Amino acid sequence: MLRHDHNRIDPKRRNVLDHRKRQFATPQYKDAEYPHRLNFYADAPTADITLEQFEQWAIDRLRVLAELEACSFRNRSPAETATHMKPIVDKYMPLDTNSSASSKLFSQRQKDHYSHFILRLAFSSTEDLRRRFTRVETMLFRMRFNSDDLGERSAFVSSLDLDWWEPVTDNEREEFAAELAAMMGPRKGNAEDDTWFKVDWERVPELVEQRRVFLKRGKAFVPGREQSSMVVAEFSTRLDKQLELTARALPRLDEDDRLTPILNHLSKNFITPDSSYMSNTSAPIGAQISASNIDNLSQHFPACMSHLHRTLRATGHLKHYGRLQYTLFLKGIGLTLEESLVFWRTGMRSKTDDEFNKEYRYNVRHAYGDVGGDGNRRGGGYSPFSCQKILTEHQPGAGDAHGCPYRHFNMENLSTLVQAMGVTDQAVLRGVREDKEAQKFHMACNRVFEHLHKAEIKKAKDEGVLTANQLETIVHPNEYFKRSYLLKNLGKETDVKMEG
Repeated sequence: MLRHDHNRIDPKRRNVLDHRKRQFATPQYKDAEYPHRLNFYADAPTADITLEQFEQWAIDRLRVLAELEACSFRNRSPAETATHMKPIVDKYMPLDTNSSASSKLFSQRQKDHYSHFILRLAFSSTEDLRRRFTRVETMLFRMRFNSDDLGERSAFVSSLDLDWWEPVTDNEREEFAAELAAMMGPRKGNAEDDTWFKVDWERVPELVEQRRVFLKRGKAFVPGREQSSMVVAEFSTRLDKQLELTARALPRLDEDDRLTPILNHLSKNFITPDSSYMSNTSAPIGAQISASNIDNLSQHFPACMSHLHRTLRATGHLKHYGRLQYTLFLKGIGLTLEESLVFWRTGMRSKTDDEFNKEYRYNVRHAYGDVGGDGNRRGGGYSPFSCQKILTEHQPGAGDAHGCPYRHFNMENLSTLVQAMGVTDQAVLRGVREDKEAQKFHMACNRVFEHLHKAEIKKAKDEGVLTANQLETIVHPNEYFKRSYLLKNLGKETDVKMEG
């Protein structure tokens, strides 16, 4: 499936196959065809793709799935979710219809096919990942199914050859006319209302629970308008089974050491994608990023950086990981090395010049890549920490100020910090508590952001200046700062524009 210029697999190792894995040894290669926009992903892809495509396609799909899960966390309705997701899907995972006569149909559907299977590999290792992957993939399939062209959707359903449902006969329609009419209620004039299907009731428990079907002799009579629920349920059931099979085959991936780190990275970043998933966290145009202006700019900081800034100003000191986390964040918003040294020298007011130069100056220069190993200098130093890194690495201890307040603070201290940032609405504070208890830490952060920028977000939406990037859930402190700065300065004399 992969093609790469530098093959690091030992040829001898490749040729030695365990006889118990013989069923995997000779895959049947065939050219993929994509007659339909929708896909049940029954067959694994077998054509060659590059390692770069392997990773990028998976990252793009992960963006879409993570945002879909965020919509679920926010309890958005299907209609609200579809509206919110459209620009994001169009950017990362577009799928044109056959009637569009687009020249990109094959490439779009190939990317959709491969990216699904790549993430299936990444998320099949544990029961929790499998369950969540099925859930968000089902959400994506349902959204696509409901937005599909009716004719093309019908052709796709016919191609599935589902043998567990059958049309209701004319005799049955006549026999149960009163019951079927009662099920339809006031709905009239819909072509789908004239079609009924009959299935075993266990196949559609959701419809039975919601009393949207007529039950008779162990069969559920399902109106045509509910066809999507049956197809979506079948998609979810099949994917559950396929993920279990994938999990059993996972040990074979050890034969290719190029894939394992990529798949591990993807699985660790399901909810809060890492910094590499963010397209742009550079300084916003028009912002005055200097040591003397950090106090003013701190109004745009997320809770983690706001706490570090407040602690530094209150105590004149931060411990090692706090300094590192904050230095890289300030570097990411555009503070130069020279200005950073000024900021830290004035901030660490309890230290003498000699102490600062001996104990702290080198670390700041190292973070910027000014000193250190050749690789560090060539790479421009270290990247600002993403939410994922802050949540999972360098857990704070006594006296530390780094980390994520939504995870590492108790609720009393978190409420105090969030209120100091300007949140006084009790409903928002209750929402933050619920997010924290459910371990949806990045959702709590986004909840605070949306409350603090409520008026500006409405204005930006009304004026149509929000891009797909600005609609995505924030998963990086530098993205939080940039989006806050742009929203608060929208329409001012600095001519700040909402750029992606």
